Amino acid sequence: MMNRIIFSLSLVITISIVNSCKEKQIAKKEKKQFCLSDTMQHMVQTDSVAMCPIENELHLSGEVAFNENTVIKVFPNASGQVLEVKVSLGDKVSKGQVLAQIKSADVAGNYADLTSAEADVKITKRAMDNAASLYKNGISSQREYEEAKQNYEKALAMSEKINSLISINGGGHTKAGGVYTIVAPANGYVVEKKVNSGNFIRQDMSDNMFTISDLKDVWVWANVFEADIAKVKEGNQVKVSTLAYPDKIYNGTIDKISQVLDPVNKVLKVKIRLNNPDFLLKPEMFTNITVTNTEGKPAICIPSAAVIEENGKSFVVAYNSNCDLKVLPITIIKVVGGKTYINDGIQPGQKLITKYALMIFNQFIQNQ
Repeated sequence: MMNRIIFSLSLVITISIVNSCKEKQIAKKEKKQFCLSDTMQHMVQTDSVAMCPIENELHLSGEVAFNENTVIKVFPNASGQVLEVKVSLGDKVSKGQVLAQIKSADVAGNYADLTSAEADVKITKRAMDNAASLYKNGISSQREYEEAKQNYEKALAMSEKINSLISINGGGHTKAGGVYTIVAPANGYVVEKKVNSGNFIRQDMSDNMFTISDLKDVWVWANVFEADIAKVKEGNQVKVSTLAYPDKIYNGTIDKISQVLDPVNKVLKVKIRLNNPDFLLKPEMFTNITVTNTEGKPAICIPSAAVIEENGKSFVVAYNSNCDLKVLPITIIKVVGGKTYINDGIQPGQKLITKYALMIFNQFIQNQ
């Protein structure tokens, strides 16, 4: 009797275990394979893993300046008083456009001297012609003719000298009354204006009256602290933004590195040349500069948009097909801009989800 009871209990337990295993196998078989829905297939974006040199970013401050190679400084032709200034700071000007009018005693004196010199030329010319006629008829000597000729040549030379002075002092932009005009030497913008009506100016003044620049390209002078000097090199790529237009990024390269530190600020000046087709960059604007350089050694790099942070760990979603996706852990070396550098573990060429990666990651985990 006891044996029958034991046998019956063993049979019940065995059947229960078998049924439990079958249920688990059925449940395992019923688990669906994770696939991207038709909607998600059109929404997601992928990018490939690559091997690229590790980049560094250095953030600097600086300011916009003129391109000194395309700047023209305008100085006065003669001393005098400014009668009128025709332009304002920032005005666009064309070559030959009047910038200012100046009343000059020097110019007036030149014209007075020219009038006297031209009268002397006429008088000495007549005297020479008379002497030539008398000499030809034997009435006067050759010496008298030569003296008359020399006087004429001296008067002519003086007239030419005064004309040259007038040309130097403004030429066709001067008038006999002593008024002369300052004109724009080239097309561009008035980026400096240092005179106003009524100002007295001297021909030997060190300051220019105006500065004209076309602003099609400008310089940016970046400030590099001594500790960062080794991190910048000529040819490094840079991105420049301004406080006025923070979302507008200008791409350029380091054109020149100064060989001396600024004695006041103790920084090294680095020149960056930028194209300025929309003329938004203005001299003296404050700029933020990001310098990118490479360390030389390569590493696996992935788009930063593909990285998912979960519980202090980093992951990516590898994409092989719409029904073949894997969540892979990664170890980050560094992040530079839109690139994330990682240790080995993902092969170059592997596609990663970069758009809606977090959403797919969560769905994938829930499905496991």
